[in-house]
Amino acid sequence: MLDFVEPRLITRGTWGMNSKPGPDLTMDLTMDLAIDLARDLTVQLAVDTVNIPSDQQFNQWVNLARQGCGGEITLRVVDEPESAQLNSQFRDKSGPTNVLSFDAQALAAEQQSLLPPELVAELANELGDLVICAPLVTAEAAQQGKELVCHWAHLTMHGVLHLRGYDHQDDAEQQQMEAIEIDLLKQLGYADPYTLEQSAND
Repeated sequence: MLDFVEPRLITRGTWGMNSKPGPDLTMDLTMDLAIDLARDLTVQLAVDTVNIPSDQQFNQWVNLARQGCGGEITLRVVDEPESAQLNSQFRDKSGPTNVLSFDAQALAAEQQSLLPPELVAELANELGDLVICAPLVTAEAAQQGKELVCHWAHLTMHGVLHLRGYDHQDDAEQQQMEAIEIDLLKQLGYADPYTLEQSAND
């Protein structure tokens, strides 16, 4: 387990997100670009559990969801108490949640007048932070009849899409985001997660 390091954005201000279109999802990553983007991902393990994906898997999923969109990402894997604490602090919601996204560009835009110029400049090089609750990922995969690695991939890419500005606040946004996720997962050979979830609920 890695030593505790606070995700960068969580200590900088209130969590926020705005909706903006992402770049063309048909862009192909070159090998050089994939290597560069891998250096822009920091994975923190703050939970002592098994069946957590490797750094290589996280890099693959993050790069696929980035589609060439650069910027540093910190991905922190946590337990339920830490997820619940962050969910309460930044979203005013009780209990843990599967994935939290902290959008660097939204934070910079919302608080530009309150942040020192050097911090605003630093945020320009970041996409943001993701916090994924490992016990919830495992529980949801079992409840929804999904292969565990597929659910990890889905939630990781879902979080990256949030960092790129995609959201699901209304039906149109939700349909757009789900369509992108289904396509990205298909590229990995994984089934439509929403069909599997619906089947589990029937």
